[in-house]
Amino acid sequence: MIDTLLSLAAPHHCCGCNKVGSLLCPNCKYNIISESKNVCLACGRPSFGPGVCNTCKLPYSRAWCVGERKDVLQRLVGIYKFERTKSAYRDLAELLDDILPQLPIGTVIVPIPTVPAHIRERGYDHTLLLARRLGRIRKLPVAKLLVRSTNTMQRHATAATRGLQAKSAFKLVGNVDKNINYLIIDDVVTTGATVRYAAKALKDAGASQVWVAVLARQTLD
Repeated sequence: MIDTLLSLAAPHHCCGCNKVGSLLCPNCKYNIISESKNVCLACGRPSFGPGVCNTCKLPYSRAWCVGERKDVLQRLVGIYKFERTKSAYRDLAELLDDILPQLPIGTVIVPIPTVPAHIRERGYDHTLLLARRLGRIRKLPVAKLLVRSTNTMQRHATAATRGLQAKSAFKLVGNVDKNINYLIIDDVVTTGATVRYAAKALKDAGASQVWVAVLARQTLD
């Protein structure tokens, strides 16, 4: 309700072309989707399957990514995560919906749990909002099956540090059904350690099929 009132008082401008009316106009949205490439989410090499190459040994069998974290997508993700533009979750969830194929009936969407300090800072759980919006669009259930067992933050950390942090970052709550597909949702992938160990937690609990969908992939400097 508050977001709606604010948008009426101060209309959004497109993050790409600055057109008044929305954070992402149809043309700029199309440009993002049309540039999406089928590369391995873990290593960035070309992939003949959905987001997983033949070399990387991963606990998830399929992965989808909206695009590289640059240009319009980078701005949209940035204002959502760091400028408290909560309403951006709708546009971002629609981007995820656009890149995903038809999912099996009953697929459970599992958001990567957000560090509590980030939730307090933003005033909302950005990954959970994405997952719930996608769940409404696809008419699929959302389950918070993963929780943080540590509260370490990965911004500015090295690849090695990120891997160590992610390895012990998650624990499972609730039950996993081996007959159900699980789709992990995250915003940005750098080394891929977060989604790797989140997927491993689900697999270790008995999940037979774990897939991943993320908004953006970036190279760690």
